Amino acid sequence: MATDRIHRAVSADGTEIAGRVHGDGPPLVLFHGAPHDGDLAWETLVPHLADRFTCYLPSWRGRGLSADSEDHTPPRHVEDAAAFVDSIEGPVRVVGWSAGVGTALGAAETRDTVAAVALFEPTVIPVMRNDDLADLGATFQQIGTAAADGRLADAARAFHPFVANDDELAALDADYYDRSASAVPSLLRTVQASQTYEGPESTDPEAMTGIDVPVLLLRGQQTRRATFYTDVERYLAEHIADTDVRELPGVGHFAPSLAPEPVADALVAFFGSAQQPT
Repeated sequence: MATDRIHRAVSADGTEIAGRVHGDGPPLVLFHGAPHDGDLAWETLVPHLADRFTCYLPSWRGRGLSADSEDHTPPRHVEDAAAFVDSIEGPVRVVGWSAGVGTALGAAETRDTVAAVALFEPTVIPVMRNDDLADLGATFQQIGTAAADGRLADAARAFHPFVANDDELAALDADYYDRSASAVPSLLRTVQASQTYEGPESTDPEAMTGIDVPVLLLRGQQTRRATFYTDVERYLAEHIADTDVRELPGVGHFAPSLAPEPVADALVAFFGSAQQPT
């Protein structure tokens, strides 16, 4: 899925946010989650979308083609998303996967050019129950230990059992973990910044009540953290005016990578029916 097309934007603090561009059609910006960059997250999904949309694949600061900075707090990531969306002639459709929910919703809350938002298994930590929080804490202890020893591929591997089911873990090969290793330092800085940050976030109820575009909430029927993602769906649907909740049969959290066809079909149907902004 090689391409020479790269789109660049400058965030509010001067950090350059960049991503590859594939396809032709209405603009679709895809925001990746915790263990990826823009290329790795979407490489198997984009071929199913590029005949209908111009797909933009930005990476979080410190990953992929994007520049880095010391500040990885939630508001900076939202500013990055807003700057990237602003740099594209609208209307713009937005996708967020897992921890990409913050950037996707942040763009919708702050930019009138966002026409619709689709979220695949959005991760909202304040909704997480105590048993899942304990598992998450143990997971990041393993990640931190491996990263401190310089074993970044092992650190990436340690993350995935938290959200991937057994079939998905079997399908993720060594090359995948080697490629996702480069995201680990940025992931740890983002997690540390989120833990100490106490200000408003794009997933707060007060922020989400301002979203006036259609929002699709997708969940895999075989996701490992079904209770958590169902709780998140209810939480988001309670505070966002126009939501559509759908379950995709036979897939888990890594469906955008491992089972892209049903995800693409759902996105095409949703964005095709979503009303354009006035």
